[in-house]
Amino acid sequence: MSDLRTHTLIIGCGIAGAAAALRLSDDPNHHVTIITRSPDAMSSNTAWAQGGIVTRGLDDSRDLLVEDILRAGAGVSSPKAARILADEGPALVQSVLIERAGVKFDHAPDQDDELVYGLEAAHSTRRIIHVGDKTGQAVIADMLQTLQRCPNVTLLTNHTAVDLITFPHHSLDPLDVYEPMTCHGAYVLDRATGEIDRVLAAHTILATGGLGQIYRNTTNPRGARGDGIAMAWRANVRVINAEYVQFHPTALSVRGAPNLLISEAVRGEGAVLLTPDGQPFMHRYDPVWKELAPRDVVARAIHSELLENGYEHVLLDIASKRDAAFIRERFPQLVETGAKYGIDATREPIPVVPAAHYFCGGILVDEWGRTSFDGLYAVGEVSCTGLHGANRLASTSLLEGLVWGDRSARYVSERKRDPIALDRVPAWQYLGVDEPDPALIEGDMTTIKNVMWHYVGLVRTEERLARADRELRHLAHEIENFYRRARLNDALIGLRNAIQVARTVTFAAQRNKVSRGTHYRADEQSSTHDIQDVLMRRS
Repeated sequence: MSDLRTHTLIIGCGIAGAAAALRLSDDPNHHVTIITRSPDAMSSNTAWAQGGIVTRGLDDSRDLLVEDILRAGAGVSSPKAARILADEGPALVQSVLIERAGVKFDHAPDQDDELVYGLEAAHSTRRIIHVGDKTGQAVIADMLQTLQRCPNVTLLTNHTAVDLITFPHHSLDPLDVYEPMTCHGAYVLDRATGEIDRVLAAHTILATGGLGQIYRNTTNPRGARGDGIAMAWRANVRVINAEYVQFHPTALSVRGAPNLLISEAVRGEGAVLLTPDGQPFMHRYDPVWKELAPRDVVARAIHSELLENGYEHVLLDIASKRDAAFIRERFPQLVETGAKYGIDATREPIPVVPAAHYFCGGILVDEWGRTSFDGLYAVGEVSCTGLHGANRLASTSLLEGLVWGDRSARYVSERKRDPIALDRVPAWQYLGVDEPDPALIEGDMTTIKNVMWHYVGLVRTEERLARADRELRHLAHEIENFYRRARLNDALIGLRNAIQVARTVTFAAQRNKVSRGTHYRADEQSSTHDIQDVLMRRS
């Protein structure tokens, strides 16, 4: 790749970026360029989503879904965003995923071929459709295959966005300082050549996913370093709700194995949580919902059991609740993954621990995915539409990416304009000449992960957050000097983004003194249950 101009640049190709590209591809005169840092376009947070995608169940309604979203969000979810999702989401699942992309969701052959609707935590009814426990993988594979047939869409793998190109910051015209802040694309590293080129776009859509890799235990892929959030933060784009990091209660805990997600749908189908000696415990933390309590409640319950009793893990038992044939058919990935690490999920409980899973905050956007910069949009996990509030309702993330990816593209398609000329933006200035030391990068990333896990994790206190702030501030100075001296590669770009995002989360957690949803302050009087009880009484 060399410097190029395109109508719309999409950074990231999970469900949100792919949905935007599909909508924009309908105009043959609108050129779309998608970039992804991974050599494999399938490697995104979407591909790792197991449980399913929310739609409208048989005994469901728009208002019931909105109510569940707002309850899970602990009083911070936007009612407007929830209504948009409930209104537009089910129709887009049908028109984009099922009809256009051809995703084959699970059906019940003995019930007039009706879709199979699953139940997950904090949902009032069955409304989640799935493809076994590989829903995200199936969805993004079919969407990418559909995009391959679109001649006006170019997909560039192995390309890492370095920084957004914004005016007046990057403008060669000093008079642009008097104009509104705008985005005109990004500087992009071609990982194959090491060159950094300008990609100028009339519209730039960030769809870079989350930030789970700043934590020691995470269900996210390696690329989830908070790249889009960091780029936006450096450009002074508004980022909000950064303290709300959702931890998934159940990730595989086997020595030598990655923290692979054990889908919440497993608990939706009856699995129970047990101590290592086989005793159930969720009734002590939430006697009504038990295993189907909101994720923050379940994750902290497990965390409490681990700390108070010195357990390495707790157990998730589906084997005693469902027969082996059902488990193999409904959760093939669970069975396959378990077998790889010596666990037979059809016959024995699965060792699990909580892990960083989903970023509920992000780049503030409106109902069309617009940010505070003209020409810049954010969709999917990198954005904050207000939908998830302080705690995301299970299986709403894929639908949010679909809805806001489509909405941002609809907005863009009505505002036809060409990208600016290359001579208005400076070429990338290469400052560093040293080859970056991979040992330093890996060591610094490990430090970030450990600091965030212990001090800015499931349970936070003023003392822990202050310690994190001091350690991260010092490390940020070292990393910035490292970044200036070395020749850029993907790992070093990711390290710089990770430290900036870690500091953003820590600062937000320090500032917010009230426990709510995923943000739990052990040194404060308010608790999640206290706040939710007040909200329920008010309603």
